[in-house]
Amino acid sequence: MNGILKFYLNKLIKFGDFSIIDADGTKHRWGDGTGDPVVLRMNSRAAERAIALNPGLKFGEEYMNGGFDIVEGTIWEALALIFQNAGNHATDEAWMRAIGRMRLVYRRWIQNNTPKRARSNVQHHYDLSAELYDLFLDVDRQYSCAYFESPDATLDEAQLAKKRHIAAKMYMNRPDLTTLDIGCGWGGLGLYLARQLGADVTGITLSDEQLKIANLRAKEAGLGDRARFRIEDYRNTQGPFDRIVSVGMFEHVGIDFYQQFFDQCSKLLADEGVMLLHTIGRWDVPANTNPWIAKYIFPGGYLPTLSEMMQRIEPSGLIVSDVEVLRLHYADTLKHWRHRFEARREEAKALYDERFCRMWEFYLAASETAFRWQDLVVFQVQLTKNVETLPMTRDYMFEAEAKLRERDQAALMESEAWHERVAAE
Repeated sequence: MNGILKFYLNKLIKFGDFSIIDADGTKHRWGDGTGDPVVLRMNSRAAERAIALNPGLKFGEEYMNGGFDIVEGTIWEALALIFQNAGNHATDEAWMRAIGRMRLVYRRWIQNNTPKRARSNVQHHYDLSAELYDLFLDVDRQYSCAYFESPDATLDEAQLAKKRHIAAKMYMNRPDLTTLDIGCGWGGLGLYLARQLGADVTGITLSDEQLKIANLRAKEAGLGDRARFRIEDYRNTQGPFDRIVSVGMFEHVGIDFYQQFFDQCSKLLADEGVMLLHTIGRWDVPANTNPWIAKYIFPGGYLPTLSEMMQRIEPSGLIVSDVEVLRLHYADTLKHWRHRFEARREEAKALYDERFCRMWEFYLAASETAFRWQDLVVFQVQLTKNVETLPMTRDYMFEAEAKLRERDQAALMESEAWHERVAAE
């Protein structure tokens, strides 16, 4: 077995039952024997060497390419065991820190998210087949952290709760508020704000697939006059808007463009406006994006700490009026996505191939375990331009959320009754 890999695993795995069958057929075991066994089989010495020299990139890459297989357990169980043993110090080895420093040198190039490159990066992930996302997302195609009001909530219930949680923070205190949705996805949140709160929504995206579906959904829902979606970079948008919301888009901005982003949001937000920014972030110190994620899933992506965001918000003219940290909500969201993808894996394979399925399995498993045992959380940051815009206490959020919950339940009952009538006819 590769000596560097063995040395690293000797130091890393202290509990659990983790084994590797090396390329020569010899089985090596680590841990204290507790829990279900996880056994990997290395299919070549080259795979062992690659993982030993650059585990952050090559572990996922070799799994995708068949460099190793899981013969007992799953890739999720393997990553869970590794991350739990590592805690929040998965890169403490000297050679791994050296790789991280080298990546810092060219990080500015990787995250140089000019308008042209930003569009290309978005298309890399979000312009995949629409049928793929239907395999594992909720009925509304919410591709961001759900909000679990109870542990036994379904994915659809939790994603609906997320929309009203965000809407309540936006202080939608009257109809016809002009609302900008930066990174609108397939239009679900914008349509919710238009339907439930009478907002006048403009949604912008850089994905052709998302744009097509969002506008079709608005037309089918009879909301075409209240919810309009278009291809547009936020840097080119003209305002002002009474409300701005951005969910799951800030991760794609790139750290060197943070000041430009917040300056533009300040310019676009009306003087008495409210903005809600929902983004994945880190509770620990700033760190590089995982190299495998950056190469295969979200090129140009970067996950901020609060300190990195605040440095750019403060000179922009925006005021931080509220911050909430959602901790394990995304881990549970990813668990639902992972199970749904596993249940329909053969359909995904028919759309793409085995290598793609292994890539997607690794992506969902690695993301979930990072939220459970590493330093990832979700930040919801509320911003205004005037300290008097919002009520003095946060009670308005809870009251608005309760009212929206009643409306959502009434809309669900009405929909169920309609389907029953159609079925009876």
